[in-house]
Amino acid sequence: MRVVIVTESFPPDVNGVAHCATQTVRHLLRRGHEPLVVAPAAPGAPPDTDGPCPVLRVRSLPLPGYPQVRVALPSRRVAAALSDHRAELVHLASPFVLGARGMAAAARLGIPAVAVYQTDLAGYARMYVGAGEATAWRRIRTVHSAADRTLAPSTAARDELARHGVPRVHLWPRGVDTVRFRPEHADPALRRRLAPDGELLVGYVGRLAPEKRVDLLAGVCGLDGVRVVVVGDGPSEPSLRAALPGAVFLGRRTGDELARIFASLDLFVHTGPYETFCQTVQEAMASGVPVVAPAAGGPLDLVAHGRTGLLVPPDDAAAVRDAVWALMSDPALRAAYGAAGRATVEGRTWEAVGDQLIDHYETVLDGRSAGVSALGGAARGGLRGEPRRELLRQARQDLRGERGAA
Repeated sequence: MRVVIVTESFPPDVNGVAHCATQTVRHLLRRGHEPLVVAPAAPGAPPDTDGPCPVLRVRSLPLPGYPQVRVALPSRRVAAALSDHRAELVHLASPFVLGARGMAAAARLGIPAVAVYQTDLAGYARMYVGAGEATAWRRIRTVHSAADRTLAPSTAARDELARHGVPRVHLWPRGVDTVRFRPEHADPALRRRLAPDGELLVGYVGRLAPEKRVDLLAGVCGLDGVRVVVVGDGPSEPSLRAALPGAVFLGRRTGDELARIFASLDLFVHTGPYETFCQTVQEAMASGVPVVAPAAGGPLDLVAHGRTGLLVPPDDAAAVRDAVWALMSDPALRAAYGAAGRATVEGRTWEAVGDQLIDHYETVLDGRSAGVSALGGAARGGLRGEPRRELLRQARQDLRGERGAA
């Protein structure tokens, strides 16, 4: 199967979208398929020549105020890439800007598309500007309604999409590397460095940005015998260093080093209420570490309250502090939650989840080959009706923007 993955983010970016796209590429190659990646260019990054598959980089600009996020500029290269690769299917990873162009190109060429919903952009609009949520949902609805199938990572995300009128939504969770992330990778020497006086380690891993609400850990920093460990970087780091006295900031860590940090924690806390899935919760569970997370979004599927961790009301600093204290004062309960968490994710490997994705691909292709698209009866020649008109309108705007930027 020849698949073009159009993704809003790809390594060297470190985030959930980039990680999921990378794992998808690797699994497709393992199964004998032929992927091509289309992603925003990252100036200063090494070329992708050593990667597992071809990568086409599209010109991009940094997001104002958050330079770690790149936004692709209009480009005709997306449609050309689909044609040159002889794509049988287009995979849109967290489509919004570049993904919308990929969807428009797929519509023009009559190529079936699967859109993977991964980022709560409407929630981010509410968080950052206090408005624009309706506009974000219109964009999301336009792109995803044009796809043959939308894949949501959690039941909360699936239900939210359905409430906003997105059709043909199916569940596709995320995998976790259960070999890399496991309890046996706990590092006593690392623990001694982070907690020289024997403190219990409470960790957060992720971007340091306003929507992640890492500031909610301030009360945890005030607990006796607790050391907060923060892994990640982002625009909120300076303010968080002031807000979290005594916390250890380790910066961005990846790979085996990150796995040792996870396994060396006594408790993992995620604070962001806008997660469509929350991969770091799964990685903590695979590491045998109990979890505290908000009772919102993806963590609702991942954390079994009172069995693998505790769910708390979103944006409630006191609830976070109290949940941490309840678990820190009960070593036996922590151990039980950690063991249950590890057992829960044992079967959630990227290989298993990748095969589920290929099943979704094949269902879409079978529907097209039978002449009955999942879009409600459209023939194989491509989209019809309002989704097609809206996407072609966006494509024309993109091309005008490209000429203006040239």
